[in-house]
Amino acid sequence: MKTVWLECATGISGDMTLGALIDAGVDRTAIDAAIASLNLPDVKLRIETVIKNGFRATHVLVDHPEQHAHRHYTDICRILDQATALTDRQRDLARRLFLAVAESEARVHGSTVDKVHFHEVGAVDSIVDIVGAAVGFDLLAADRIVCNFVPPGRGYVHIDHGICPVPAPGTAEILKGVPLADVPIEAELTTPTGAAIVKTLADAFGPMPAMTIEQVGYGAGTMTFPERANILRMFVGTESVAANTEFVTLLETNLDDVAGEVIGHTRQRLMDAKARDVYVTPIQMKKDRPGQMLSVLCSPADVDVMEQILFSETGTLGIRRSTIQRSIQHRDKVEVATPWGKVSGKRGWRTGSSPTFAPEFEECAALASEHSVPLRDIYRAAESAFLQLQNSGTLPAPTVAGSSPPDDHHHDHSHDHDSHSHDHDHDHDHDHRHDE
Repeated sequence: MKTVWLECATGISGDMTLGALIDAGVDRTAIDAAIASLNLPDVKLRIETVIKNGFRATHVLVDHPEQHAHRHYTDICRILDQATALTDRQRDLARRLFLAVAESEARVHGSTVDKVHFHEVGAVDSIVDIVGAAVGFDLLAADRIVCNFVPPGRGYVHIDHGICPVPAPGTAEILKGVPLADVPIEAELTTPTGAAIVKTLADAFGPMPAMTIEQVGYGAGTMTFPERANILRMFVGTESVAANTEFVTLLETNLDDVAGEVIGHTRQRLMDAKARDVYVTPIQMKKDRPGQMLSVLCSPADVDVMEQILFSETGTLGIRRSTIQRSIQHRDKVEVATPWGKVSGKRGWRTGSSPTFAPEFEECAALASEHSVPLRDIYRAAESAFLQLQNSGTLPAPTVAGSSPPDDHHHDHSHDHDSHSHDHDHDHDHDHRHDE
């Protein structure tokens, strides 16, 4: 499983992240093309190699004319919508990052997402950093992103509204739910952009996972500290998964104002989009309101698709995302003969265990209807036929190489939500600036 670990020893900002992505080998030409398609006049990405306290790193700078525009979220969306070099996934990720910033600023200033205007994050260099990071992470195509505890910094920072303690109010809103670390540096170490990136993208927070490192990217911050290298390190590699286990992503959202028919329709759309499983749990919400928790198990690669369906169909304001390591059975498809006709099903097995057989419901139901026999008789006949073939040795021996990936949406809905790693809410999008 392709894994990225972000080591934010001195915090994280948009330019540090973009520098680390490029240094780790992400195609710069694709990033340049995406930035050019934003149609921001005379904007150019400049890449420099710098030395920070003796360590080489990539420093990203944005050359652009002086401008004083204060953009709203709708202005940013228009810029993204007309950017022809962005893919839908990249555009959606960039929009989510900006929306997170807008939501945090709206809360801080007692306004709404549509009315609040961006300050630093609406500036050209911040727009470039966020779009570049969205493109870079999409091209990196990691299955899992882990980040160490995030140091916000100490002291005070000058913003458009005056002098504020670190973390600034907007950054603090974004960092809700993110574990923080105290690094004794009197500076703003994590900017709104950096906070948005880790809040939106990180599947877990903690030390480096057990992984084989393939690339290390070094992104330099602007500030220089006397005793610490102001560098964001990005480790890209392969995380080992134990035999008979795999990583999946669990998405959850609480609903109390959505009709049952809408939830059913949403469930079907999620299943059609290749969710591993979708289920609904009755819950008690704030002020004793009855509600439903809609849960989705999916491949980490399908998270963006699943979240888009959940947001568009339910109107939810937030989706919790967590990575789960679960035990699985290898599976393949076999066919058996019953007195009423052939039935296919899934053969499952684990190392050192006898195979099991689960007949396909649709085929059993069709035979039961056609021959006017109880469904359970078809099931029993199919299971008996499998055992006879298995005992006679006429079935091909199961092999891991020939198995299909686990498919959780057949009749056996056992939910293995074990081994949860850090769970956090991904309904915030995030604001950003970068003065590292």
